[in-house]
Amino acid sequence: MAGRDRGQATPLVAAAVVFAAIVALAFVHAGRVAVDGARPRTAADAAALAGAADGRGPARHLAAVNDGHLVGYRAIGDDVVVEVAVGGVTARARARRDPEP
Repeated sequence: MAGRDRGQATPLVAAAVVFAAIVALAFVHAGRVAVDGARPRTAADAAALAGAADGRGPARHLAAVNDGHLVGYRAIGDDVVVEVAVGGVTARARARRDPEP
């Protein structure tokens, strides 16, 4: 009877390894999606802050430093609204100018 049970664990171990690989790939993909979504937001935040402090030129520069492209820039009163594209994803951010004392 013991001879018939040899090799029974091999298919189970193989299935477990395949399942673990699929789960690992899913986590890698989810991580990439999270990073790809954060990069445009970070670039837009930096560009908005630079734009509020010093204008369109610094906003464009900070977007480029963060691998982005300044798509839109609007000064509305004390607020600056920017739109930055990184790859195929765009993000908007708003910053308020520090009022002069």
